[in-house]
Amino acid sequence: MEKWTNIKAIIKETKQQLLENDEGTETLKNKWYDEECKFAIEEMKTAREKWLKEGRRKSRSSTVKEKKAHKIISNKKERYLKSVIESIEEDQKHNNTRKIYQTVNQFKKGYQHTFSIIRNKKGELAMNTKEKAEI
Repeated sequence: MEKWTNIKAIIKETKQQLLENDEGTETLKNKWYDEECKFAIEEMKTAREKWLKEGRRKSRSSTVKEKKAHKIISNKKERYLKSVIESIEEDQKHNNTRKIYQTVNQFKKGYQHTFSIIRNKKGELAMNTKEKAEI
């Protein structure tokens, strides 16, 4: 009986560690999106809200911030895509065909949301990571 409680405790601890590590995962497509992009978008949103509150007939100074934000985002994305292409070319030089196909397929398939739902003891569905850890 004591062995089973130890095993159960180890399984729960491992599951908790895996759930904590899983929350910070990011896909290959959004690795370029960083704090600078977030800041530019927030700045653009506040400028637009200010423009909407002041009245639409006044000159729109938020367009400058919009252009700046779009430029930052497009430059980051372009640099990231160039680095991915370079890594694919490097894999091709080293005959890492599997790695090439994995990166290409990740871009080709796009975002695919996965649902992980568990039933608790009451029969209710638990989708939250904290609820899953308690089960």
